[in-house]
Amino acid sequence: MTKNISRPRGRPRRFDPEEAVATAQQMFRARGYDAVSVADVTEALGINPPSFYAAFGNKAGLYARALERYSATAAIPFDEILSPGRPVGESLAALIEEAARRYAADPAAAGCLVLEGIRCNDAEAREAARVFYTAAEDTVRRYVAARHPDKAERVTDFVSTVMAGLSARARDGHDLERLLAVARLAGRAVMQDLAG
Repeated sequence: MTKNISRPRGRPRRFDPEEAVATAQQMFRARGYDAVSVADVTEALGINPPSFYAAFGNKAGLYARALERYSATAAIPFDEILSPGRPVGESLAALIEEAARRYAADPAAAGCLVLEGIRCNDAEAREAARVFYTAAEDTVRRYVAARHPDKAERVTDFVSTVMAGLSARARDGHDLERLLAVARLAGRAVMQDLAG
């Protein structure tokens, strides 16, 4: 009696999905969500469109996976920087400076994947980015509110605006020195506001 060995149907995937997400993350950071097409991604990954859609659903699905990876590997460590034992203004100044450093770290892929994504043309991708953006804002707001409840909203808005501006300027080609000068000025403004 021979045993029937079943084999998986279809062709095996010729690519590693996690490696594909890493490649796409770099592409989205370098060019922005709107400028990267499915054809660009499939060409970079060496796969055909049906394989792409089977693995990721659509471009926004791939972007959501890239955002998750970015959050886990390259995003600013809010929880580490916003330490409860540190003065709030000092922590926020450090957060803004870290943003400047990270946004300028790779001139070929400058800025923040999340901040740039909340302005893209695709509603599904925008919403995926907004989830991470809102979580970061909520983290800052709660941190400030714990010691300065009357200033939490205003200071959070300021920090978010500065970080968005740093991301945009990094994408425009501003180098680390220029971004840090702005970040330090903003940090001093936050510390002065919270000291009063």
